[in-house]
Amino acid sequence: MAVRDPGDPTQSAAQSGLLGPIIARSPWYLRIPLDAFEHFLNSDGWAIASYIAFAVLAAMFPFLILVNALAGAIGSSDLGIEAGRILLGAWPREVAAPIAGDVQEVQHAVQSAGQSPAVAISAALAVYFASNGIESLRIGLNRAYDVMETRSWWLLRAESIFYVLVSAIALLVVAVLVVLAPLLVETAARYVHWLAPLDRLGTVARLGVASAVLIIALVLLHLFLPAGRRRIRQILPGVVVTIALWLAGGAGFGAYLAQYANRYVTTYAGLASAMIALVFLYLSAAIFIYGGELNSAILRWRHERALAEAARAGDQT
Repeated sequence: MAVRDPGDPTQSAAQSGLLGPIIARSPWYLRIPLDAFEHFLNSDGWAIASYIAFAVLAAMFPFLILVNALAGAIGSSDLGIEAGRILLGAWPREVAAPIAGDVQEVQHAVQSAGQSPAVAISAALAVYFASNGIESLRIGLNRAYDVMETRSWWLLRAESIFYVLVSAIALLVVAVLVVLAPLLVETAARYVHWLAPLDRLGTVARLGVASAVLIIALVLLHLFLPAGRRRIRQILPGVVVTIALWLAGGAGFGAYLAQYANRYVTTYAGLASAMIALVFLYLSAAIFIYGGELNSAILRWRHERALAEAARAGDQT
């Protein structure tokens, strides 16, 4: 596997680029995020983000088909509905609401078809098409970490399909827990009365579960999806910044839609809900890539500092 050294100082954006002079004179706490942003620009970050946004949006509905087909296979169609709610639970309400109707139509169509051969064929095809979303994330992270992918295409595709299947099963397991949790709390409240207020926290619990699933998925993506291997402490800064920027970006985009959502309807008519989701995913994908760029910039900075300290130690001897 050919993996470029993320700590190679010749690859640092501080040496060249539009922000190069500013980065060179900045303290480390400004130099690292600026270096990451400069590398994001030089690595076609905006273009890759648009590709990820389209691929994820196109993969979302096949993924829901798979999830609902699996839920129907185990005889619990309601779990598929709950899984869809969890999937959209991490999105701002203003973004999720317009597309929720389309999601429900897909879910009801799969449930109405039952266990027909058509559903089985659709689920098998959905696995492949949903894996395209995973592949787009891999490309973005490989660019961010500045690594070259040399594994066989069929191995990468098999890995992406595996991730899709595991994600679908994990989402159904989480849906089971979300569905059972209110029943367990209600039963417990009959005997332990101070638990009664928890019975009204269903929405908060659903949001918490969606956030936990998102954080775990983000950590696993940074650890295992791109070429090479990184320690968890090397990817945590980018994960934390990604979550923080997602929260801020989601709140800002939601506030924007609350005021100007009608502009999308006027411009895109029936495509307004899809365009709103696409723009939101574009913003989210750019933040996702920047998280990887930040981790890579930290690795470069640490490498440069180690070289400088070694050079000073050599001069003293």
